[in-house]
Amino acid sequence: MTTINSLPFQLLLLPGLAADATMWREQLDALAAWQPQVTNVHTRHETIPAMAGALLAQYPGRLVLCGASMGGMVAMEAARQAPERVAGLALLGTNAEPETPEMRKLREDAIELFAQGRVAEVIEPNVHLAFHPDQAARADLRQAYLDFVLRAGADQLVRQNRAVIGRPDAREHLGALRCPVLVLCGEDDLLTPPDKSRAIAALVPQAQLQLLPRCGHMLTMEQPAAVNAALADWLRTLG
Repeated sequence: MTTINSLPFQLLLLPGLAADATMWREQLDALAAWQPQVTNVHTRHETIPAMAGALLAQYPGRLVLCGASMGGMVAMEAARQAPERVAGLALLGTNAEPETPEMRKLREDAIELFAQGRVAEVIEPNVHLAFHPDQAARADLRQAYLDFVLRAGADQLVRQNRAVIGRPDAREHLGALRCPVLVLCGEDDLLTPPDKSRAIAALVPQAQLQLLPRCGHMLTMEQPAAVNAALADWLRTLG
């Protein structure tokens, strides 16, 4: 438990789809003053609401939720379920809207291949979509991304994609949030384009929006210094 300006809260980092603590490795040391913990509720439950409920049950008290991509969806749902428990939300490269028919079709096609065990066949050709071209050229980042996605495995990829397909429409409750909200997105994010983050910020009364240049979807790995600075500056204001 950390105390900032006499307000105690727990800082939780929520990974994206098929991700784990690897995607937060640059933040764990930089945000050590707030004693962050990386959650894995997305690996243990079937739906976004169930993941959010499990997170609230596992971590009592006041929470600051920092969610990336699907982790942001879980964070927004936790704030809907227990707004009095959430002291702040940081939403990184995420989407408050429900699944579109086009994306649902793409995910269902991928799910069919995952269920056949053809994970690498789907993931490896599409790694570049997760990164800005500058970062996509870095072998270390590509390999780190591939490693945690392949480590998640076919079952998790199927379950988590189905959870994202069935996610609730978070726009219905974002306007009622009264906690501080930081919205971060890469300017070149191809998976959750900046318009999705702009739409979130427009709905939330206390939102701050920051777009990171030369950055794609995996902003915690691509631009860690900028992400760390934005999160630390925002965390200092809480309370």
